[in-house]
Formats: sequence, structure tokens, C-alpha cells
Amino acid sequence: IISDNPKQSSRVPVFIKVLDVNDNAPEFAMFYETFVCENAKAEQLIQTLSAVDKDDSYSGHQFSFSLAPEAASSSNFTLQDNRGE
Repeated sequence: IISDNPKQSSRVPVFIKVLDVNDNAPEFAMFYETFVCENAKAEQLIQTLSAVDKDDSYSGHQFSFSLAPEAASSSNFTLQDNRGE
């Protein structure tokens, strides 16, 4: 209630922590089983991944993938964003 009398009003900070934005986390669009041949060439495309979010429509989503820290420090594999192509 808004009052013209400052003695009858107070301010209290409120902190909100969002625990779950929606019901489903993003997931891979399908099951991926990837194999790499021992004679694979440098910069050869090995696998293309796609993800979906069942809570929202499929258009307009942008997902990003990253290598685990221990793999990212190695120069054996890299990830490239193909921007949905």
C-alpha cells in the first residue's frame, strides 16, 4: 500500500532465484554414435550434431556446444559452429 506518510511505509529487498526455467533441458536431436578412423585427415569433418528443446518451438533456437576442458586443451579435436546450416 502506498502511503503519503513515510512512517507507514517500508522497503524490503526481495531476491528471486530461478530454479527451473522450463520442464525439459535441451537434448541431442537424435542418438549419435561416432567413429573416427585411424587414417582420418586433419580438419576432416567427423560428426555434425544438432539439439532440440522440447519446451519451445524448433525455430529460432541457437545452441552452443563445447569440448570438455580436458579435451579442449588438446589439439586432436575442434568444434566448428555451422550456424544451423
